[in-house]
Amino acid sequence: MTMTHRQRVVAALSHQEPDVVPIDLASTIDSSIVVEGYEQLKTHLNVESETVLSNRMMRVVHVDERVLQALDIDTRGVFPAGPPDQIMGDNRYRDEWGVERIRPPGSYYYDERTFPLAGEITIADIARYPMPDPDDPIRTKGLKERVDQIHQAGYAAVLNLPSAFVHKTQYLRGFEDWFVDFALNQKLLAALFDAVLEVSLAICARQLDEVGADVDVILTADDLGVQRGLMMSPDAYRTWVHPRLRRYFDLIHSKSPAKVLFHTCGSVIDIVGDLVDIGVDALHPIQVSARGMDPERLKAEWGDKLAFWGAIDTQHTLCQGSVEDVRAEVEHRIEVLGRGGGYVVGAVHNIQPDVPVANILAMYGHARAYTPSYKG
Repeated sequence: MTMTHRQRVVAALSHQEPDVVPIDLASTIDSSIVVEGYEQLKTHLNVESETVLSNRMMRVVHVDERVLQALDIDTRGVFPAGPPDQIMGDNRYRDEWGVERIRPPGSYYYDERTFPLAGEITIADIARYPMPDPDDPIRTKGLKERVDQIHQAGYAAVLNLPSAFVHKTQYLRGFEDWFVDFALNQKLLAALFDAVLEVSLAICARQLDEVGADVDVILTADDLGVQRGLMMSPDAYRTWVHPRLRRYFDLIHSKSPAKVLFHTCGSVIDIVGDLVDIGVDALHPIQVSARGMDPERLKAEWGDKLAFWGAIDTQHTLCQGSVEDVRAEVEHRIEVLGRGGGYVVGAVHNIQPDVPVANILAMYGHARAYTPSYKG
């Protein structure tokens, strides 16, 4: 039976085998494509349109509907607005959290230029800091209309919620002070975690009250891993991060029946079970080049409880491999992760500018055309 795009995604995330494995591009700010690569893709597909950013820092885009249809993508993103960034001149801006970023010459991305709460601060300084207004009506503007539009067209609607607190506290405190606090000033760091989390929870609640009952997938993100392991020890994660993430996911599940998709980069093999325990339904991006992030192990140990989203290697295969290499990796991922449902094909994180258009087309085209052995 041929499924609709929406049915295909819902089935896969419910651990049922869909007619074909679903594919994703740009339904989240962490599964999109960087501007330069997008321009090449549009040129190849003869699509002329304005390029609109979905995330300024990473310089990833809202992909034109004609591109999504040409690639037969199953998902569509729902992106709540926020207060506009303050543009401070060429390649410089300040976001609503007061973090200033700059794009260095020759760089594709923006780096942090200032960390507003860096240095010698107190808990009182955190309490006085001007946090964003979670009640700003722009945060829910147009969400219902967007979800209705997606569903009427037969696609799965993916709501992008804010990250909970890890990213934001790193940007506010500065990475060096943040890591030092983890070792020497945990009370201060906990106060910052809680202050930021309360804002994120309030924003999340308002957006879920608006469309939580209607969307199919909810994305939130907070990077916990690096190439060789967690950013902090597993014990530190379980003491300081895990209980707060649990609050966040509990709120999401209390206000929506949608599947929760959690984006966290790097090697998180040591806490996959913890993430399942607090309500993560699907994990993204499955950074297969990081320590221990082996698809066979992930599927064997958690495949009955956790779905997988991404897993086509951006560090090596997509940017350096041939079309045949890409097709072979797509086949292997589908054979391993797609059996019994539980897999959405996509790149590991955003598609970078050095990925040839031919490899992008090979990833999506072959994922749609390939018939896995478990289909008989």
